[in-house]
Amino acid sequence: MSYQLNDFAFDLRASLAPSNHIWVGSGYSTVAPLTNTVAGVKGLFSPPFAARDVQLLLNIEADGHQVSDTGNLGKGDCGLLFAGAEWRPDRIARSGTYHYFHEDRLISLFVSSRLVPLSDQAGFFVSIKITNRTERSIEVSVLPELTPGRLNLQPLDDWDYGHPAPGEVAHLIREGVWENEKVRMTLYQEGQEPTLLGSGEEAEFRVGVVLTRSGEATMTPQSLAAWEKWTESAWQDRIDRLCASVPRLDSDIPGLKDYYLRSLVSGLICLWEHPGFAMQPFPVVSGIEGAGICCYPWDTGGYAGRLLSLMIGSDSIMELAKLMANSGIEEHSRFSPSGVGKDVPYAYSLWSFFNLIWSNVEQHGEGLELYGKMRKLLLSDEDRLPAWGELLDYGQQHNLLEMRSAAHEHVISSPNAERAWCFDRLADFAERLNNGEAVAWRNKAEQIRRAIRDQLWDEEAGWFVCRYPDGHLERVYTIQAYDTLRMGVCTKSMKTALLSHLREGAFLAPYGVSSISAEDTVHYELNDPDWSGGGSYTGEATILALTLWEIGEAGLAWDVLKRLLWMGRHLPYFPQEHYCDRPAVPAHKRANVIAGLSGAEAILFGMAGLKPGADGTLTVEPQPPLEGNVSITGYPYRGRMIDVHMQPGFCKIICDGMIIHEGLPKRCIL
Repeated sequence: MSYQLNDFAFDLRASLAPSNHIWVGSGYSTVAPLTNTVAGVKGLFSPPFAARDVQLLLNIEADGHQVSDTGNLGKGDCGLLFAGAEWRPDRIARSGTYHYFHEDRLISLFVSSRLVPLSDQAGFFVSIKITNRTERSIEVSVLPELTPGRLNLQPLDDWDYGHPAPGEVAHLIREGVWENEKVRMTLYQEGQEPTLLGSGEEAEFRVGVVLTRSGEATMTPQSLAAWEKWTESAWQDRIDRLCASVPRLDSDIPGLKDYYLRSLVSGLICLWEHPGFAMQPFPVVSGIEGAGICCYPWDTGGYAGRLLSLMIGSDSIMELAKLMANSGIEEHSRFSPSGVGKDVPYAYSLWSFFNLIWSNVEQHGEGLELYGKMRKLLLSDEDRLPAWGELLDYGQQHNLLEMRSAAHEHVISSPNAERAWCFDRLADFAERLNNGEAVAWRNKAEQIRRAIRDQLWDEEAGWFVCRYPDGHLERVYTIQAYDTLRMGVCTKSMKTALLSHLREGAFLAPYGVSSISAEDTVHYELNDPDWSGGGSYTGEATILALTLWEIGEAGLAWDVLKRLLWMGRHLPYFPQEHYCDRPAVPAHKRANVIAGLSGAEAILFGMAGLKPGADGTLTVEPQPPLEGNVSITGYPYRGRMIDVHMQPGFCKIICDGMIIHEGLPKRCIL
């Protein structure tokens, strides 16, 4: 059964997201409701257009009395009172009530609205429906009040992690049209005449706002309602295409299914299909609130490589990998929607590039043709960076985690461990190509791992140190150290020492994990949760859980993941980062992130134990949690369809409708 738009619907009454994080996007435009209003709008982005401070109010006139919709939080006649909202990928539906006496006559109205981002042009659509709840007739009309603000047209080359700069103020040039030297904003309205509503009757009014270049008009449909239908249809088509290969999850564990769906939608809203972008779909790091409409290899390939290979398919993964390489991945941390590289080199980009391609090789068996590019980039890093024996010096914070203290810098365990993993993957490619280079790459990988153990492991502390060029040492208890467990670096005693810190009061907290252990009093702080403590970047706890499943620590893996289930109940999509001591999200960081896909990735490839192989074999090794039932159905692998059903101490593995195994959890090779 295919996914439907309503599968991803979310009741915003349950939301713990900051109000400025609530937006809705079409993959072409993204728009926000004005807080506490029933139909108000505040903010619109559709590259290359930016209208961050545009504001639309839809006030109502009923029997000559203005019922304002401004989100007034006072007492008395405050106007329309906001009563709830539902978020869906294609729209935000809101409702409100007005029940008040004016000149001794009761005016009682129920009002609902739908805010829809346009899917084929820069703009949005608002429908507002008014129902008369009195026993008499009431004449109603809607009075749009549009403030265009400072409109900007910013070239696609210049869209980056922050918001575009505001442009010049737009001025009214004729009724319904505002303009500055770069951008025109046009207001369209249906239902401008007052409507007489009998008792129980309703009327619908529609408004559209479109951005074009200065002096350009726009094509409008015969009915504004067509815009809403186009966006709904476009979104359902996107879900049909992008989720066709994504398995479904069902479970009686409270919150698990919600978490899985919110993880998937976190990826869906990051896949823009704008014809001006370098590829479609173009995976942006964030972007729902207009900032972060750019692509980071780390977030895309590092956290979401396997899910993306399922969602966008092999051809698009290869296109994305080539786009990463052509953007100058060795020189830049990210690239714009047009493919132009941005900012300084980033230490985790190369591993993410490899992981994206390797995920595609494992899932689809395609990507060997990129061996030469991978080889060149990896060796380029070897030549570019200063060496400490077999280890590389990755520089300072702007090349790494951007912590707020001197800490995880220079010669460090991760990403040197990821570098060893890259050499192993290069060896895998060389073996398949039979080019005679595999042994050299394997040896290089082992030399790096040995050097990490010999030069960076502090046996007494049971943790890694960071070496600075001048000999200074830092020991920072960062969650990044756990990546070494995935990369084959750790001995049994090292693994035991690292895992001993995964406990309450250190890395673990009631609502997630801390990026820095709370016991690290030198580096732990609360102002920057993603990398400095008090919370974590959204992909980190899930990758930790996946790592723990990968090394056979199923109980600990589930203990980590279940701390995140509140996010499925209380967030419409996953933010850049979140706190771990309370169910909360920093309002000043990005509202959404593509790394949110890593939640589903951990469940599918960790808990369910789906392990695709580059040689076309599929290993399935479920590790069910010690509570409840979990079913994963519809995982496609090279012409086969796999289902995995789990409960404590039991699993059933089905391939193409035939039971392959039923009983105690065990490893099966298909």
